[in-house]
Amino acid sequence: MPITLDFWAVLVDWRMLFTGVLWTLGLTAVSTVLGLALGIVCCAARTSGPVWVKIVVGAYVELFRNTPFIAQLFFIFFGLPAMGIRLSPAEASILAMVVNLAAYATEIIRAGVEATPRGQREAGESLALSPAQIYLWVVLPPALSRVWPALVSQIIIVMLGSSVCGQISTTELSFMANLIQSRNFRAFEAFIIAAAAYLVLSIFVRFLLNWIGPRLIFGGRT
Repeated sequence: MPITLDFWAVLVDWRMLFTGVLWTLGLTAVSTVLGLALGIVCCAARTSGPVWVKIVVGAYVELFRNTPFIAQLFFIFFGLPAMGIRLSPAEASILAMVVNLAAYATEIIRAGVEATPRGQREAGESLALSPAQIYLWVVLPPALSRVWPALVSQIIIVMLGSSVCGQISTTELSFMANLIQSRNFRAFEAFIIAAAAYLVLSIFVRFLLNWIGPRLIFGGRT
């Protein structure tokens, strides 16, 4: 018996899909800003901090890079309430995405920082800049320039990973696709459309980040 596809049965609920796309983009935007900021701080701690700070940050990086994202999400949403910390699905999703992205970003940025020639640091010291100023204005921009493609790829991976946030009722794209198919039983069509939407989002976010990076973040320095 031939299979009859009915994509319109899914697209008729385009407002729900659009809401899911907006949530996915929103989660990605917030987690990217906070995750990169945390990654930059953790990178500085791992490269220039005292020994005990390096150990703590190293343990954090290894923990979150070597455990599944869904386990991290479930711990934050279901485990933290046992400690008296209750988060909404959106808050838990953002926190999980931030700490996950930051763990990977720490190591990616550290690779760029450690590739910075010693002469650039010495030039900053000769201008009587503080260690923080040297890191932020002399070392970090060219380091980010070197590793930006890897960071962009990691941000895309985190965005695609947000699809599991629907497991805790965050109304992102996969949650909406699943909700639609539970109503019309068109799971095949619903998830084909969701997959196509994720593909378009990935291309769009990659293009946007590659445009933003050299213009607003590291100023086109190499």
